Amino acid sequence: MHPRLLLALTPLLFTSMAHAAEDCDNATDQATMNQCASQQYAAADKELNALYQQITSRLKGNPDGKKLLLGAQRSWIAFRDSECKFSASAVEGGSVYPLIYGNCVTQLTKARVQTFKTYLKCQEGDLSCPVPGV
Repeated sequence: MHPRLLLALTPLLFTSMAHAAEDCDNATDQATMNQCASQQYAAADKELNALYQQITSRLKGNPDGKKLLLGAQRSWIAFRDSECKFSASAVEGGSVYPLIYGNCVTQLTKARVQTFKTYLKCQEGDLSCPVPGV
């Protein structure tokens, strides 16, 4: 692509990206709603991964704890995916499936985010907490 053409199209690219973000608040077509659900899940998943990294960092001196966390997280992902497939199974194959599935994985991921945030707020001496405080 010619650099001048790319430069000329740049404002259109940013305008369409900004417009897409605005569409989520007032989405009226299924494709936009599905895309918005996907974006919301991506944001929740990004936050979850950042918190997971913080927890593994705090567990650096506890290889058994890290191994347990990894196993728990893998099991949780399998549960989340299975639960959401079941939750959306009534509309499988339909155009609304990505929205129903996406909302489910987002909801469960946000709940996991809250669990991780609780782990990261543990007070020193809290024997019921698997993640040491800082």
